[in-house]
Amino acid sequence: MQTSASQGAAQAAANLGKPTRSRYFIMVLLFVTVVINYLDRSNLSIAAPHLAKDLAIDPVHMGLVLSAFGWTYAAMQIPGGWLVDKVSPRVLYPLAIGLWSLATVGLGFVGSFIGLIVLRLAVGALEAPAYPINNRVVTSWFPESERATAIGFYTSGQFVGLAFLTPVLIYLQQTFGWHMVFVVTGGIGIVWAVIWYAVYREPKDFKGANEAEIALIEQGGGLVDLDKANSTKAPFQWRDLGIVLSKRKLWGIYLGQFCLTSTLWFFLTWFPTYLVQYRGMDFIKAGFLASVPFLAAFFGVICSGLLSDWLVRRGYSLGIARKLPIISGLLISTAIFGANYVDTPALIIACLAIAFFGNGLASITWSMVSALAPARLLGLTGGVFNFVGNLSAICVPIVIGFLVEGDNFAPAITYIAVMALIGALSYGLLVGKVERIEE
Repeated sequence: MQTSASQGAAQAAANLGKPTRSRYFIMVLLFVTVVINYLDRSNLSIAAPHLAKDLAIDPVHMGLVLSAFGWTYAAMQIPGGWLVDKVSPRVLYPLAIGLWSLATVGLGFVGSFIGLIVLRLAVGALEAPAYPINNRVVTSWFPESERATAIGFYTSGQFVGLAFLTPVLIYLQQTFGWHMVFVVTGGIGIVWAVIWYAVYREPKDFKGANEAEIALIEQGGGLVDLDKANSTKAPFQWRDLGIVLSKRKLWGIYLGQFCLTSTLWFFLTWFPTYLVQYRGMDFIKAGFLASVPFLAAFFGVICSGLLSDWLVRRGYSLGIARKLPIISGLLISTAIFGANYVDTPALIIACLAIAFFGNGLASITWSMVSALAPARLLGLTGGVFNFVGNLSAICVPIVIGFLVEGDNFAPAITYIAVMALIGALSYGLLVGKVERIEE
């Protein structure tokens, strides 16, 4: 049974002819951007074992370095989200990408603990608007019945890039030194910033999108005029922040996102060190084995988006279609706890891969922001969502640094499993009916 939104979109397409598919090209642009975004977040974890040795940084101080990104990334989410509501993605995104990529290149030339901290703080601040922009673009370009698939596809970029490119970065490190890991990833970002500015346009300004496609998007719930609607440049109002902080269902997704990203940030920070220093794997072997959980997460994300949108098209409520993959994925993520009870590399990686598959399955959480946020405050809601969620980028590296006891990593793994369980409870008990919040 089709939803009314799907029926309206289909009727619009029938009246205006066959819709073009420019929105899928935009989805590919977002995918590539996310690959670059996450390479620049995680490159430090790849370089960490060699970098820590060269610069004589102990585990506690390394935890601080790994968490530095999270401090400014989280702090800048709310102002960054407000900025997303005011500045076109065509302008804001390439500016942010270019600046964080320059800071990443700078990491290749750093020679001190303080220098690492300062530049990682800069990368975190400049990446802050990225996911609110992604959500803003998808909400403008996709009808509700395709939105989870689009979000799942571009979100999968964070795992695909890490799965396939981690061995490449390790090869660069082994051949040319850890400095080149930062120089190469940052250089790629600078080139991509130019490409984004040259190519991206809003739906009604994109030459490849015909009227039928724009009608399909609009009738299906896409906000194709969002850029014009937000062009009044109204100043920031504390009342707006109060709105997005006062809704119980929004707090359900905020807390759930913190728990979801706790697992993610373990893999983005301590995971390579866990395999090398605490599980005794050599660096090259660990590098290739580390790809397996990221591939599992990729398949989880793809399954999540396709399943969720299939449920929407079959007439299931948004609540069931969106929450079922998220809650199931968070529960599956608790499988990471099993790594405490196995010793062979294959079984260790299996437990971590199952857990990260679950994390990927749950990673369409931005579809909840698209569905719940007040239309006028889409960017601000996304900023708060990402702010609370990415407090884990601060907490997880530091907490793990303190939980590790000698060569015992088990308390840290247990902490990640507990976070996943709390996230499932948050979505199950706090979010309630999935519908856009009216002011």
